[in-house]
Amino acid sequence: MNNFKIEAVIRENQGKGASRRLRKEGLVPAVVYGGAKNRKPLSLSLINKDFIKLTNNDSFFSSIITLVIDGKEENVIIKDLQRHPAKPLLLHADFQRITKSNRISIKVPISFDNFENSAVAKSAAKFAVEANVVEVLCAADKLPESVSVDLSNVELGQVLHLSDIIVPAGVQVAALRRGEDHNQSIGYIYSPRGATAE
Repeated sequence: MNNFKIEAVIRENQGKGASRRLRKEGLVPAVVYGGAKNRKPLSLSLINKDFIKLTNNDSFFSSIITLVIDGKEENVIIKDLQRHPAKPLLLHADFQRITKSNRISIKVPISFDNFENSAVAKSAAKFAVEANVVEVLCAADKLPESVSVDLSNVELGQVLHLSDIIVPAGVQVAALRRGEDHNQSIGYIYSPRGATAE
């Protein structure tokens, strides 16, 4: 697991005007919430240039992050991030506190493995990805860096679904908890036009 750490300070001033002033100073307004029932949300500010470097790493969005607030560390995950549409600026971030006892919902990458070893790959078939991330539910200490789908035995025309994802013990695909009708497709095997078998 990557070790992401972000320095933050508590901000007193709130509202759109205060947020605009923070951004002009090179800071990102943020909020952290959740955790124990009596924990209150905290309004924070972070340094944009340091924060944006972390967000350039795709693993950042599926990892536990150490938020250092005025010298005290909290484990969090990122729940929402607003970016400027044209400039390399982050506009606002939401973080959720986590503990070992509470389950978290977070999106993690899907790794599609072993297609090159399948019989259909040798006959010029292709694999089309429809989803490269999936929302999972797990305890914080069970959070996987990614989940996988084994494509070694796929067949031409086959559609892969959420239920084909291999998850570690203690991890669930969130959509599948809502029933079989939420078992959407994540990729399929097809033969390109003009392709001929060996």
